[in-house]
Amino acid sequence: MNNGLGAVCDAFYVNCRLFLKLDLPLERETVLHFFDRVRKEYPGLRKLRRRDAHCLFLEEEPDPQGSRRWLRLDMSSLRFGQFAPPDMEGIRRYGDMIVTQAPFHLTFNDLDYDYLEVIYGFDLEYRGNHDQLVAETFMSGDQAAAGFLLGDSTKHIVDAQPYYGIALSPECDLQAYVEVKSRTTTFEVRGETFEPAPISIFLTTRKYWAIEEPPSLSDALRVLFDHADELATDKIVPHFVNPLAAAIASRS
Repeated sequence: MNNGLGAVCDAFYVNCRLFLKLDLPLERETVLHFFDRVRKEYPGLRKLRRRDAHCLFLEEEPDPQGSRRWLRLDMSSLRFGQFAPPDMEGIRRYGDMIVTQAPFHLTFNDLDYDYLEVIYGFDLEYRGNHDQLVAETFMSGDQAAAGFLLGDSTKHIVDAQPYYGIALSPECDLQAYVEVKSRTTTFEVRGETFEPAPISIFLTTRKYWAIEEPPSLSDALRVLFDHADELATDKIVPHFVNPLAAAIASRS
């Protein structure tokens, strides 16, 4: 993977989600015309699946480096992304094409937009108690958290998934979140037998639509990507991904 963000973890991926206030009809002709328009730009998107009665999924086969794009429509949202993007400009171009074409083909507009998200996902494989590792890595210096999670009465840590959010604008319509997601079960903890699984760090930038001068989807997506790139480089990788990767390496 050439993408620099992917070099700091075992798997990196980008997801984008537009949530709508009104349900999409998902009529056959409308959906097929939209998917065909997307395929003109990205011919690899040819695998169509129905996950349930109200969810359609279009995706590529993975390339030799494991990269693949996908697109999903359901009743309340438009979602798309790329697993293992080789470069960030490529996923930006893909996203811009989707949000430019979707309103015309699926007949929605800014009255219908609830919020738009860009999510950067960083996965780090670890075979052990994820929650114990996360607590010791991020919470040992927090007097209140450490006193509860790492105190003498603790036999096992079974849930430690920090989640933080900030506003990036005075109006709070532009926000960012970071979440550390563990996947260890209490069954594994009791038996002290752990399956290898990823600990995920999610960076989410989010734009809520306001009444005053709403931006275009394309402009909003660009702003979210810009903030995500800056936060990932300056905050998430040095303060979340790298410390967790070092903690995993010290236990292997």
